[in-house]
Amino acid sequence: MTDNTYDVIVIGGGAVGEVLAERVVKRGLSAAIVEDALLGGECSYWACMPSKALLRSGEALRAAKTVKGAAEAVTGSLDVQAVLERRNSFTSGWDDSGQVKWAEGAGITVVRGRARIDGPRRVVVRQSDGAGEQVLEARHAVAACVGSAARIPPVPGLREAGPWTSREATSAKEAPRRLAILGAGPVGCEMAQAWSDLGSEVTLIEMRDRLLSALEPFVGKYVAKSLTEAGVTVRTGTTVQSVTKEGDGPIHIATNLGEVVADVVLCACGREPQTQDLGLETIGLEPGSWLDVDDSLRVNGVEGGWLYSAGDANHRALFTHQGKYQARIAGDAIAARARGEHAAPVAWSPFAATADHQALPAVVFTDPEVAIVGLTEQRAREQGMTVKVAEYEIGNVAGASLRADGYTGHAKIVVDQERLVIVGFTAIGPGVGEILQAATVAIVGEVPLDRLWHAVPAYPTMNEVWLRLLETYGL
Repeated sequence: MTDNTYDVIVIGGGAVGEVLAERVVKRGLSAAIVEDALLGGECSYWACMPSKALLRSGEALRAAKTVKGAAEAVTGSLDVQAVLERRNSFTSGWDDSGQVKWAEGAGITVVRGRARIDGPRRVVVRQSDGAGEQVLEARHAVAACVGSAARIPPVPGLREAGPWTSREATSAKEAPRRLAILGAGPVGCEMAQAWSDLGSEVTLIEMRDRLLSALEPFVGKYVAKSLTEAGVTVRTGTTVQSVTKEGDGPIHIATNLGEVVADVVLCACGREPQTQDLGLETIGLEPGSWLDVDDSLRVNGVEGGWLYSAGDANHRALFTHQGKYQARIAGDAIAARARGEHAAPVAWSPFAATADHQALPAVVFTDPEVAIVGLTEQRAREQGMTVKVAEYEIGNVAGASLRADGYTGHAKIVVDQERLVIVGFTAIGPGVGEILQAATVAIVGEVPLDRLWHAVPAYPTMNEVWLRLLETYGL
């Protein structure tokens, strides 16, 4: 190794890039990680951690109010400044010095600057301090872990209005008086919950006929009801036609169902890859495109097979936990191939991100919480499966009724009738994220229902919903 040559060069120092770099170092390779912003990336500073910190205080307050005895002790409301200060603590005040110390302690070289690929295994870094460019060479692999950015739809006047994206929504220093949110996916619904809790008048605008439209239909109904009861104005079937803002005045949002006036507009309209300036054209790929990868996360169409991509940029699963899973797979594959070993990405091997296809777990941290893994009923049928579903009201489970007076929630399993295994699980209700791993294990392990019947849930816990679902199914 020379000063500018490493076994692996990782472009992008978010959580995914950090995991991949650490993985290859642990397997005996050298690694450099190139980052032009904060090491730790989106998840640490503008997504998972600050957003969940914003949501937690309101959730805790409501939870106390749902238990008689505790409810009588609640005499005040949220301290907004304290909530924001707690959020700041999880981002270390947007200071990444702790992350840099960790990386260097793990044996990873941190290079500050904006990286672009310049031909096979060659990376040019425009240094952050303006000192010029540095050329890095990779012996074995380059990994593009550059993530994604918020998509701003081409609505007339929207960009000119200076919209928030998820970054501004999770790092704002005060609550806007009137907040309009465009898009009711997980980000839109979570931010509607958070900023409503913190005192904003929130209008949630969704062009489809329900919230969280990619999930089971009952989920959107529950979340819409909860947000409405919390004071959020929920507008579905609403198309934004134009946005107008003059000077320091309010923002006027014209829709097919009338005008919405706000002080801040948040775009939660999906994501796009951050590959526009990555230098893909130097290796025959399309700039700005999602990176198509095989199950070992090696980018297809690159001669020599030296380019990998884990995380959002490959568009397989836009979740931090799934990107870190991919990073572990890619790291193992890179290390094995560097040793001259065969690393075929066959299903369920150490070199295949199999879970990307069948077992994506996720939690939407609204109140009530949403927990999902695997396929919805509709997607299972679209894949040609013959399925049977079972549903159960979680509030009828003893553990749930103990958790909150008047607990309301719902759970559903989707069963492949040919193999008699669960292929999908969805639940909504306070705390359901804590029972999600059982569903994930059942799906990943393809546990037969007659075997799952013997996984006895402890009483009285919310896990008893598993027994009730199996009984409803017919076991």
